[in-house]
Amino acid sequence: MIAVIQRVKQAKVEIADEATATICSGLLVLLGVAQGDKDEDARWLAQKTIHMRLFPDSEGKMNLSLKETAGELLVVSQFTLCASTAKGNRPSFTEAAPPDVAIELYKHFIECCENYLEKKVHRGVFGADMKVSLINDGPVTIILDTKNKR
Repeated sequence: MIAVIQRVKQAKVEIADEATATICSGLLVLLGVAQGDKDEDARWLAQKTIHMRLFPDSEGKMNLSLKETAGELLVVSQFTLCASTAKGNRPSFTEAAPPDVAIELYKHFIECCENYLEKKVHRGVFGADMKVSLINDGPVTIILDTKNKR
């Protein structure tokens, strides 16, 4: 699984010009599910996302987690994160998990996040044509890949 995690002042998902999810201060996670990803990848990534210290403390140092700040979380599926660009100029998406597998792991990731946060996680609509807007705070953007756990 690949996640692009952005600290945001606000983020919104629109489908057909209608807002389907909106958050204020928190994290926007763009989530790509790759071939071979498992439940344990979703659990690891959720734990890392919720507990990563990306928010400033009283001294302005990134020392607080999403949970500690009571921030909101918006998760959007994005299979294009699994693109291979090794050959030519057209991305290949053969490394992305098939939709029936990806949707289950996407849901599992959200469930894990809800368990760690102890509150509802906002989400996009899997497979929909979404318009995502955000105000990046910092900017702070972190990329995590479960195949490169360091």
